[in-house]
Amino acid sequence: MTAQFDGLNLGLGNLSRLARAQTRSISAENPNGEKGQGGMATAGAGAKAAAQLGPGWKVSPCVYIAPHTNFTMAQIHGSGAIQQIWLTTKPEFWRASVLRMYWDGEDNPSVETPLGDFFCSGWAERGNVSSLAVCVNPAGGFNSYWEMPFRKSARMLMENLGDEPMVLYYQVNYTLTDVPDDAAYFHAQWRRSNPLPYKTAHTLLDKVKGQGHYVGTYLAWGVNNNGWWGEGEIKFFLDGDQDFPTICGTGTEDYFGGAWDFEQPKGEYCAFSSPYSGLPQVIKPDGLYRAQQRFGLYRWHIMDPIRFEQDLRVTIQALGWRKGGTYLPLQDDIASTAFWYQDEPHAPFPSLPGRDGLEVV
Repeated sequence: MTAQFDGLNLGLGNLSRLARAQTRSISAENPNGEKGQGGMATAGAGAKAAAQLGPGWKVSPCVYIAPHTNFTMAQIHGSGAIQQIWLTTKPEFWRASVLRMYWDGEDNPSVETPLGDFFCSGWAERGNVSSLAVCVNPAGGFNSYWEMPFRKSARMLMENLGDEPMVLYYQVNYTLTDVPDDAAYFHAQWRRSNPLPYKTAHTLLDKVKGQGHYVGTYLAWGVNNNGWWGEGEIKFFLDGDQDFPTICGTGTEDYFGGAWDFEQPKGEYCAFSSPYSGLPQVIKPDGLYRAQQRFGLYRWHIMDPIRFEQDLRVTIQALGWRKGGTYLPLQDDIASTAFWYQDEPHAPFPSLPGRDGLEVV
């Protein structure tokens, strides 16, 4: 299955090039992704609706994941790459389920995040996203276009932390092909500070060891103060940096591609979603039951990956203003999902909190 482009990184510029690669797809209609085995189910969620039609007529479009159990969404053997993921489930599961991915038989997951946060939907409320790496389409269709290479195997799990069965529709599209020696493995890690301790920065990543490049940030940011909240700087500590970073931003809205408090028109936040950055969610108080304002923000380093040779640490400050023109360190609810590629093995992630620690409160 060798080819000049190995069936990877096609993009529009190389889309016409032939490659000796095999395309496969895993779903509830073909749970093993096998050739010629799709749509053969005789039992499933659609069996009653298809009773007059028989096999091949949407007999098994989804799965039910029992409470407090794991479901194997995909188990792939061989070398290749996951190229696209589509799935959907009810919003109440977006912070009550965990997505995990393992490459080449590793014991510790390379991806471990709440489902919604992986797809820029950390507040468990529907909102559309139109970007190159992640799209969320009406009404709650989650799409990932991150390339995820593997050389021996890939395994994808979904854990239902809730007390009710989780209905999951899903499709994992991948290629079986040779993987170049310099292709790194995809990683994603979730962390939360709730509330962020006074005069401290929120840590997105720490103790990342190896060679790689950082490719994306998603934040679900809940503001606990009045006034503007986005003066804080994001900082990338590379390859032995200690007290001071190599890369330092100039403000939160600047890092996410905006300016001047995202204010447009005057007195209002302007939500936006673009290929590389966005503020797709602005969730406002209702004057009765809602708490302070909540924001969803993403920034993809697709054209400007942040490369590291040995180690990486990433932090962001939460900073507002006091009257009189001095900065005010904030104590906000910040949940982050960091996306990066690196060689293996990777350092084990910090333990993910249980359901109560993930909950939107």
